[in-house]
Amino acid sequence: MTRSELEHIIRAAGSIADDTEIVVIGSQSVLGQFPDAPAALLRSMEADVFPHQYPERSDLVDGAIGEGSQFHEAFGYYAQGVDEGTATLPPGWRERLIPVRNVNTSGVTGLCLDVHDLAISKYVAGRQKDREFTRVLAQHGMTQQQTLLARLKQTTVSAALRNTLGAVIAGDFAPAGSRHRR
Repeated sequence: MTRSELEHIIRAAGSIADDTEIVVIGSQSVLGQFPDAPAALLRSMEADVFPHQYPERSDLVDGAIGEGSQFHEAFGYYAQGVDEGTATLPPGWRERLIPVRNVNTSGVTGLCLDVHDLAISKYVAGRQKDREFTRVLAQHGMTQQQTLLARLKQTTVSAALRNTLGAVIAGDFAPAGSRHRR
């Protein structure tokens, strides 16, 4: 997905939900802070979104421009209507949202996760694609290890998972030759 495609989704979702703010919490929220993010981070053809003022209208967005919709068939990308609880995020994430608003969003503001909050959600999700995503963020200097560890410390997860994820984060920042396979 490109930044202009994300802007299209923001505009369409805002229109469908009759909301002036759309929160983007999935991987493509990286485009808020990094409009020219590396291609390895932009493989997904979906943006996970919910209307900020009317989160209950997420289903409307999903039905109109979600997977398998005419929108998806016409453009090759789509929105997945989600809710705030879809991702495990550190406290204060809402205060760090990155606004995306320009002529392409037609008055609708996309509110994208800060890259460190996004990374924490990916570490917690822990799927292979999430691990690859966080590794690329670290390799390209888009995240900082100390910021990630501070946010992880505040995130509501078990102590065991926090310890495991701390080691995973450290591994993402280790020199390439010293990384252990995960």
